[in-house]
Amino acid sequence: MTRPEQQSLTHAVRTIAVHAHGRYLIDSPPGATATLIGFHGYQENAAIHLEVLRQIAGTRVVTLVSIQALNRFYTRANAVVAGWMTTEDRELAIADNVAYVGAVLAEVAADTGLARPMIYAGFSQGVAMAYRAAAFVPRPCDGVIALAGDLPPDVAPVAAVLPPVLLVRGTEDAWYSEEKMAADVSALHAGGVTAADWPKLRSLGAHGIAVSGAIALAADPVSA
Repeated sequence: MTRPEQQSLTHAVRTIAVHAHGRYLIDSPPGATATLIGFHGYQENAAIHLEVLRQIAGTRVVTLVSIQALNRFYTRANAVVAGWMTTEDRELAIADNVAYVGAVLAEVAADTGLARPMIYAGFSQGVAMAYRAAAFVPRPCDGVIALAGDLPPDVAPVAAVLPPVLLVRGTEDAWYSEEKMAADVSALHAGGVTAADWPKLRSLGAHGIAVSGAIALAADPVSA
């Protein structure tokens, strides 16, 4: 009896660059005096985060840009949500995301302008994108608002290039713990970055963004 030929289990992993379309939402009121660029958390979308940006902006006349992650998927309830990246091909995903954000900002700048100060805001997984945009997108910015998310390891070594950072966490947030925030503040300070942790904004509860009226103060980390 002839045994079937055993197939090799070895294979080559290759990647290829492709052209993809991203999605962002913009609210650009006439006479805007600042720009707030936002990055949602995992299993969220641009529409969800735009409402967060509106609460941060409060009564200020601010251009709001909510950028949706490229990796979309469905929830069990059939809602379209997205995530920024996984550990697979991580460096390529970071480069793709940074280029994507740069392209969004170039288009907004051409269409409506980017009023200064320009501040990046992220929640949870989106915090890493806010830090990366501030560090790697070749466009000046004035602040980062980090809502319940940590400083990514690819940005920590170049933290000196970051603008002032405002860090916010919920008092009961088990994921972004007090220890993680303290480590981020220390790393930012070591890089010469002005990093503030406002106890008055710690009314957010667990890992989530049930944004209170107090968080509107976070829209101006430069003067804070």
